[in-house]
Amino acid sequence: MQIVGLLRQIEVGTANGKTSGVACKEAGSAEQTYCRWHKKYGGLKVDQAKRLKALEQENGKLKRLVAELSLDKQVLQDIARGNF
Repeated sequence: MQIVGLLRQIEVGTANGKTSGVACKEAGSAEQTYCRWHKKYGGLKVDQAKRLKALEQENGKLKRLVAELSLDKQVLQDIARGNF
């Protein structure tokens, strides 16, 4: 995953005495983006980050499915009550 590689590159830069702003600029990233990614992906390995992304996608699908089923249930309840 590219994000993890970018985080590692910035971490190496800061370990070599550069400020995080300079390390981010050299890596082609904004410092705010680095902070957001570091908060979310910091400490993860590439395979772990891929798994996290896959789980987030699956979670999104499940949330949409629950929303659709809840809507279907509400429609069926309204029809059963005669509120259509």
